[in-house]
Amino acid sequence: MPTKAELRKHRCCFTGHRPEKLRAAEEKIKAALTREIKAAISNGYSVFISGMARGVDLWAAEAVLDLRARGEAVRLICAVPYLGFESQWEQGWRDIYQTVLGGADLTRFICPQYRPDCFQRRNQWMVDHSARVIAVYNGARGGTWNTLAYASAQGVPVVKISCGEGEAER
Repeated sequence: MPTKAELRKHRCCFTGHRPEKLRAAEEKIKAALTREIKAAISNGYSVFISGMARGVDLWAAEAVLDLRARGEAVRLICAVPYLGFESQWEQGWRDIYQTVLGGADLTRFICPQYRPDCFQRRNQWMVDHSARVIAVYNGARGGTWNTLAYASAQGVPVVKISCGEGEAER
């Protein structure tokens, strides 16, 4: 049975903003995410972790599932902050969420119900189980900034996709 450290070497997680905080077109962000996921696969990553929030998290998860459908040997873990996380979203986002959950290889609910620190706990769990972070980041403080700071403190490398240009920065 592989150890946690051995499993972590092949895992990559995502962090990024919700759609209203992005300055680039959705299609540019999605294309950049797909490029970075393919780059991660070529670097030996085969398991991807999504935090399941609207925007970057769900788009990245959809890209992983699409690549798997096209023959890539990849797996998806959904790290959901709490049970019912999506319940207040617009129907279109809830549909995407349910489709992604249905395609996931593993779903982990970090907290059984909402609590003030559930998002930070989810973000730390993802970083603690990954050897790379792919981030779509606009430079502002918030959950994505906190995740990047935590990854840095843990020594986990980050690939940043600017949400102004859709280009990656290593």
